[in-house]
Amino acid sequence: MAEHFFERKRNEVGVSLNEVQRRAVQRTEGPLLLLASPGSGKTTTIIMRIGYLLEEKGVDPSRLKAVTFSRASAGDMKERFKRFFPGLPPDCVDFSTIHSLAFEIARDHFRRTGTAYRLIEGELQPETEQAAADSITLPVPVLHKKIILRELYERITRNRLTDDQMEELTTYISYVKNKLIPQEKWASVKCDVPDAERVLREYETFKRTGTDKLLIDYDDMLVIGHEALERDKALLGKYQRRYDYVLTDESQDTSLVQHAIIEKLVRAHGNLCVVADDDQSIYGWRAAEPQYLLDFKRTYPRAAILKMTQNYRSTKAIVGAANRFIKRNKNRYDKTMFTENESGKPIVIRSLSDYKYQAKYVAEQISGVEHLREVAVLYRNNSSSIALMNVLDKSGIPFYMKDGDNRFFSHWVVEDILNFMRLTYTDKRPELFESIHTKCIGYVTRQQMAAVRDIRNNESVFDNLIAYGELKDYQVKQLLEAKETFANMRGAAPLEAIRTISGKLGYEKAIDKMCERLGFRKEYLIGIVNALEEIAEGLATMEEFANRLKHLEQAMKSSRHNKGTNAVTLSTFHSAKGLEFERVYMIDLIEGIIPSNDDIKKFEGGEPANMEEAVRLFYVGMTRAKSHLELLAYRWRDGAKTKESRFMEHIRKLQAPAPSDRQGAPQKAASRSPSQTPAPASAARRAEPARPAKRPLSEESRQTIARLKQTGKAFHRSFGSGEIVYMDDETIHIRFEKGLKKLLLTVCVETGLLRPVSG
Repeated sequence: MAEHFFERKRNEVGVSLNEVQRRAVQRTEGPLLLLASPGSGKTTTIIMRIGYLLEEKGVDPSRLKAVTFSRASAGDMKERFKRFFPGLPPDCVDFSTIHSLAFEIARDHFRRTGTAYRLIEGELQPETEQAAADSITLPVPVLHKKIILRELYERITRNRLTDDQMEELTTYISYVKNKLIPQEKWASVKCDVPDAERVLREYETFKRTGTDKLLIDYDDMLVIGHEALERDKALLGKYQRRYDYVLTDESQDTSLVQHAIIEKLVRAHGNLCVVADDDQSIYGWRAAEPQYLLDFKRTYPRAAILKMTQNYRSTKAIVGAANRFIKRNKNRYDKTMFTENESGKPIVIRSLSDYKYQAKYVAEQISGVEHLREVAVLYRNNSSSIALMNVLDKSGIPFYMKDGDNRFFSHWVVEDILNFMRLTYTDKRPELFESIHTKCIGYVTRQQMAAVRDIRNNESVFDNLIAYGELKDYQVKQLLEAKETFANMRGAAPLEAIRTISGKLGYEKAIDKMCERLGFRKEYLIGIVNALEEIAEGLATMEEFANRLKHLEQAMKSSRHNKGTNAVTLSTFHSAKGLEFERVYMIDLIEGIIPSNDDIKKFEGGEPANMEEAVRLFYVGMTRAKSHLELLAYRWRDGAKTKESRFMEHIRKLQAPAPSDRQGAPQKAASRSPSQTPAPASAARRAEPARPAKRPLSEESRQTIARLKQTGKAFHRSFGSGEIVYMDDETIHIRFEKGLKKLLLTVCVETGLLRPVSG
């Protein structure tokens, strides 16, 4: 019977399963843990198992529940099911997220107990959220999780909650709920947001007593659903009787409370199939519980464990290195991933001389690729995408930013830098200085600032502070220095201005103090300043810099429309899980980023969990690549020495011989050869490394540039035909049908992106 099923599906839809996959499909009774390595055909196996239950075992579709981690995964499974089993009703199987299931249980509980409730999480209009962030009184009170938390935090601490702090605070709350941590232990959970535990306690109280209804957020769905099943035996029995077979996907991302809900549902019959990969558990900070998988046999003593380890995605070179790399983790199931695909080329490992070459190098490498949709650039932190986006935009290379987060452009650090710059044009606007006065030399108190806030005598705010602010002598001296520095900055190039703001005006020192006081991550904030420097490089005026920021913000928004088109994908490692590309570039692979400084600190203190998760994250990045994988680090950044990631070093040792620019420059190097750049003489943060001579242009490229100057018209592979409006040795400005584009001349010419048009 089973053989007939497999043969029929092979003939009908071309699905052919290997031996382990067949066993996973056929073992329908009792608990099963199916460990699915990357690229092992996990989703295909899941769908075939569901179809087998329906077509061969005669199970009523309404008696089967398939639970996954995200709505996108549930949608993907539903579409795959329709394709594999067109003869079955398309919606006969209940594919849903764990939150959807928990909310159904919670609503049932509320009906039984007569509890009125209101959901306070979901989409919030950007203008409403911004108004709340700016402490603007809204015409009608908005009951939304973020607004409630913001108001509670400001009342408790007398400080405003930044977007970064909001993200950390909501992550802390979610962690506590998903781990089922009792209230008396909330304070033991680390959170860098001041008074986070008190905010959480008051938030919980407000949800219960602040209105005439019980207010619930997404995490409450899980906790209430779990508690309802725990306390209401009749309700538990109802849901246990509803489903005879339960299947969960992406279970390495599942939290303790989510596992507990599933455990209760299947207690009566035990027919549970858990599909997971402990080696791809990368959401520990969001309360994912990979240890639950390792203890699966303790929870389900009769359980069978199957390992799907054949990779159908990647070459032997990539699979072999990834398989050996993940074995550095100790807390995992022992398994060996393999493939029968071609050997392929070794992983490319490059340690560029300086950070500033990285984005340009990537742009050059991918600019000649015809199918950009098969290219991905992956990184750990979203801040890595800004400099990359800037160069791709200049090069005219279309991109899709999977994690596009426009908050970068409204971040308070960006706004601070712009306000510093605005103050160079006029120092007669007290509101500008008030926005930065605590982050500048010549520290001025709030009371002193208040004394001059409303003075409108058309005099310098610095002079008014000295005259009316009752300053101490050291403050007067420093304010005069600041006034002179602002005056000298007027008309400066934006890159020079940012460095003056960070150094001479004391902004970087102010960031240090804020990090100590408020728990901000210094690396993240300095990373924003670094990204602004990247954007400012080569721009002539501060106005041009402000316009460039607006342009890039719009480019990031527009990139969402490039999904599914011929565009390169930019993504964090986390968001790339489940995706695959022919070519993958992993960037910013240095100590302090992956692994992070916190990972390293905990590992050296005898806590390996964070380091093992960082290993898994790196492994997820590697296993996205089908045929070409490139790992990129750099030896200097902002004049300071960096150290390549220990993970990259490990891959280098696993692979021999490994192509590396340590033996010479890359074949398609950036306009300067990174490997030939000598180290800076000083390790001062802003020191400039020596600049090597530019690589000479080929004769063909020189002729192309000459013809571009002659014709005044050009054709770009992505933007079409356009009129050249400006051109120098490095850049070319072209007016296309969709608007003016500023491109890197040599990159576009040497990679064939741009050619002259006669007539």
